Amino acid sequence: MAQMHIEILAAIGLSLSVLMTLAWIVQQRTGNSGWVDTIWTYSVGLVSAVAALWPLGGGLTTRQVIAAALVLLWSVRLGTHIAVRSRHTADDPRYASFAQEWGAAAPRRMFGLLQIQAWAAAPLAFAVFLAAHAPLSALRIQDYVGVAIALIAIAGEAAADEQLRRFKVDPAHAGQVCNVGLWRWSRHPNYFFEWLGWLAYPAIALSAAYPWGWASLAAPAIMYWLLVHVSGIPPLETQMSRSRGDRYRAYQAETSPFFPLPPQRKS
Repeated sequence: MAQMHIEILAAIGLSLSVLMTLAWIVQQRTGNSGWVDTIWTYSVGLVSAVAALWPLGGGLTTRQVIAAALVLLWSVRLGTHIAVRSRHTADDPRYASFAQEWGAAAPRRMFGLLQIQAWAAAPLAFAVFLAAHAPLSALRIQDYVGVAIALIAIAGEAAADEQLRRFKVDPAHAGQVCNVGLWRWSRHPNYFFEWLGWLAYPAIALSAAYPWGWASLAAPAIMYWLLVHVSGIPPLETQMSRSRGDRYRAYQAETSPFFPLPPQRKS
């Protein structure tokens, strides 16, 4: 059992590595690094769904179908949103900042970064696999809780993305900071709901009879680390502080960085 799980994890990592190599080729040829996140999202969804539906000696179970459907719904919704956004931008400011910093070494450094993203995503797809293949016959309350968490997260992230889009397209908001709707409660509500969605798979996978299910907790842990400390909030807030200045610093002083909380009004 342990060897089989390790082999599945390695296969997931290698698959994502190949797909992110494709993302690097697209980024190098188009000069638009926005396509990187699009391909990453579709890749994670595809590899996760295949892992969820992979036969392990028995018939297809309801839990496998549920896990695959949830991750595909997340992937299609978010990947398409990023793709539409990328079509209307010349480059992603976060990756553009990296490329400027790296100089002539940018192509090589970008390839390395995308490979890190590929292998960091392997535990995400593995968590979907673990949830799908939990050796439990009937659905439990935990399974329904996991479905509810995933659907709330997908809907919440979609709502945050739409609120930001509407704010940006309004000419009256040019140069301003989005602080409406969910963005009054968190500076990054889309990131919060993205993280929340990965809690769905441990909710389904965890069981006293399934020790491997505990490994699914790596998915929300890694996603939190990436969003809050690495490739999410830090570079985006640096870019926003540079482009919005005091307006964004005032917004930072009033609004929770990640978890939705009531805004703090400063005198």
